[in-house]
Amino acid sequence: MPLTKTSDYSNSELTAINRIDLEDPVRRKALEKELLRKLDLRMSFLVVLMVLNIIDRNNTPAARLRGFEEDLQLSSKQYSTVLSILFVGYILMQIPSNMLMNYLGKPSTYLPCCAIAWGLITVLSGITQDFAGALLCRFFLGAVEAAFMPGALFLLSRWYKRNELGLRSAILFCGSFVSNAFGSLIASGILDKMGGKLGESAWRWLFFIEGAVTVVIACLGFFILPDFPNTPARWLSPDLLALAEKRMHEEAGTTSIPLSAPSKVGHFAGLVMALTDWKIWWITSIMTLGQLSFSFVIFFPTLTKTLGYDTTTTLLLCAPPWVVATLAAFAVTRHSDVVRERCWHSVAPAAMAMLGFIIAMCTMNTAARYVSLFLMAVAPRAVGIALINALSQLALVAGPYAWDQSWGPSYARSFGICLAASGASVIMAVVLRQHLANLNRREDKIELERGQALPGFRYML
Repeated sequence: MPLTKTSDYSNSELTAINRIDLEDPVRRKALEKELLRKLDLRMSFLVVLMVLNIIDRNNTPAARLRGFEEDLQLSSKQYSTVLSILFVGYILMQIPSNMLMNYLGKPSTYLPCCAIAWGLITVLSGITQDFAGALLCRFFLGAVEAAFMPGALFLLSRWYKRNELGLRSAILFCGSFVSNAFGSLIASGILDKMGGKLGESAWRWLFFIEGAVTVVIACLGFFILPDFPNTPARWLSPDLLALAEKRMHEEAGTTSIPLSAPSKVGHFAGLVMALTDWKIWWITSIMTLGQLSFSFVIFFPTLTKTLGYDTTTTLLLCAPPWVVATLAAFAVTRHSDVVRERCWHSVAPAAMAMLGFIIAMCTMNTAARYVSLFLMAVAPRAVGIALINALSQLALVAGPYAWDQSWGPSYARSFGICLAASGASVIMAVVLRQHLANLNRREDKIELERGQALPGFRYML
């Protein structure tokens, strides 16, 4: 949002903000509880949009099972290009989109408009007739979808305090795993029942129906999603709105100036600091390798198809691993928040995925390969800040080419690539943890020598 000064606030607004200081602690606690309840009800719509986002992104692999490649006359390389081009658009637009939403200051309008746009593009994907058409649809789908994830996280961060944000972010991320489960079930029903209706192939109906559903549901966002705390909101009383602002001032360490006041470090200086910090690039590399090892998600229906079942059964079998993955992701994230530890909570799921890759590489046994899919699915990946997230998505541009159709049905080479990438990311994560631990010990030593606490902070390991 545009920078504002204290003078931009009316006396009544400042009085409302300061009035909370005089409230009884019991009254404050009751107001805060009511505020969070109302916020959670509205923010839960972000989970719905997250499910729609992933479903619309991942319906192409499901369509592949019912003639998508054959009807468009795509080679294996062209199909991989159609999948990867989405992430090119996603990378290019992610940071500009977040900047635009912040400038406009109307996430309740911006995010639903983006969802409507990607729903319409999904519908258009159903009428494409060739490689070029499919490529364009996927590119623009990625460009529009880029607004959602960083935009949703940014909106959450403007309403919730740090100790409240972990749970809400975990629930949002779990929406991506839920969508993989429900997406497969929905695709199974559409592909099984809609083939030949009105002379259209089943895979075209998949795009038509899922895109149309997104458009209809996204329209509800105009009435449900909130804007930022310093924007008038009819659904909040003056006291609750004042408390919402005050909470964010307290979180930022100030009670007298608005959140939007400029910090001592300018935007350009902050960018330079980020670009020259090797830890940022190290974490980006870890995320990139992790994303590459997670590229199997795009081909999950194809991998499940190697079990030897028909299309309907294959899509139904896709759901259980992601149900388990949802529960595992939530449990791991919440436990990580409780014990305030990050490294081993990332390494453990990655190790399970590596075991899954090894099993899948070594056998074509139906039961063993299905177990391996469960192990792979329960390796949740958190999304980093905008720069790290955007750059790490480069792995998903290359990822589809690691699953060349000629390498099937065993896909041993593909699983080998994922195994190597996951192993490298684990090693790099452990190295980074050791470095941060050394920094923490050094600061502890300085504090002990000076006899006072430093104004810095401890790295969470």
